[in-house]
Amino acid sequence: MNSNVENLPPQVLRLVYKEVSALAADPPEGIKIYPSEEDITELHTAIEGPEGTPYAGGVFRMRLVLGKDFPAAPPRGYFLTKIFHPNVGHKGEICVNVLKRDWKAELGLRHVLLTIKCLLIHPNPESALNEEAGRLLLEDYKEYASRARLLTEIHAMGGTSGAPQEPADGPQPKKHAGDPNKRVAGAGLVTNGVATNNLSNSSSSGNTNIVAKKKTDKKRALRRL
Repeated sequence: MNSNVENLPPQVLRLVYKEVSALAADPPEGIKIYPSEEDITELHTAIEGPEGTPYAGGVFRMRLVLGKDFPAAPPRGYFLTKIFHPNVGHKGEICVNVLKRDWKAELGLRHVLLTIKCLLIHPNPESALNEEAGRLLLEDYKEYASRARLLTEIHAMGGTSGAPQEPADGPQPKKHAGDPNKRVAGAGLVTNGVATNNLSNSSSSGNTNIVAKKKTDKKRALRRL
């Protein structure tokens, strides 16, 4: 969705920035604020599921979008986390009176956030966007709560627990086997020990050849006799 920063008057932007800063410094209980310095007209939040409701234990991400007519017109609210609730549509849109006919410019964003949190405690089936959730709420609360709890467990729990691990500081040293003072000689790695073995092997081979030659010469000498 496009930003409305350029469409709002400077005085409105100053008021919005002041209110968002106050919300970030002192948020309502159970609500976290994630302001964006680049686009003050879109406010991201996270609402904790209230205890005693099917949403308990979940954290629901949400955003408020301020249109070009704000504050004369109310902001639009959307759940980004999937939720089974009568007043939340399949695309996350929120239906609540404070965002419609009951809106007043002086109410402010804090009031909107608190109203949406209260909606998780007291859904309003009479203005349902999710008709199935509204029907179950009225006719079979146990089934409604079961469905709402299931989606909460699937989509709203543990979503931020897997933080990426930090990489190791600096490059890791390569592991070398044996003596670090290795040099490449010819086609193989030669250490002092290996070179000594090679010399020993060469000496042994030479000695064997000398002994064999002496035996051959001795046989030849005996044949001459």
